Amino acid sequence: MYAKDQSSETEPAERCPWWLCFTFDNFLRRSLQNPVKILSPYVKEGYNVLDVGPGMGYATIPLARLVGSSGHVFAADIQQHMLDAIYQRARRAGLQDRIVLKLSKLDDIGVSVPVDFCLAFWMLHEVGNRKRFLSQIAALMKPDAKFLIVEPKLHVSFLNFTESLNLARESGLEIISRPNIFISNAAVLEKKLKV
Repeated sequence: MYAKDQSSETEPAERCPWWLCFTFDNFLRRSLQNPVKILSPYVKEGYNVLDVGPGMGYATIPLARLVGSSGHVFAADIQQHMLDAIYQRARRAGLQDRIVLKLSKLDDIGVSVPVDFCLAFWMLHEVGNRKRFLSQIAALMKPDAKFLIVEPKLHVSFLNFTESLNLARESGLEIISRPNIFISNAAVLEKKLKV
């Protein structure tokens, strides 16, 4: 399901260029950061999943396999080149019916469907207004949904990562685990229980 939405506003200066993403999807990375191994504890068949800032689909395609024919992956990115690449890869893999592509705006992810799982892999540091972004994610999450945030240690300081987690807490999320992902800081969050 290939949906081209309205074009994005002015893009942030710190975004990863589309042509560089080809270097992120290779055998070496898959052996060190196996997306199926990382994501399968959180994703079940029939889930609605949000892969936000998916690049060229490093995790999107494995997520589409994990959700099965009854689930959907919403891949939301501000760069049309990224979405075009995901569409081509999904078509080659025969998974295009499980993936909904959304061209986001800087201040709006562009997805309104409640999700069971959300992934922000090596992208949160590129978001201009992280608090608004994290609040949007929290609003999309079903009550028992999980949100995996992963940031690269070589590019994002631990202090910056901690600031993002504090903003997530302010948005009504809490850390439930800290998975070990190669050369990354990572956290799994869920909605705080209301007392």
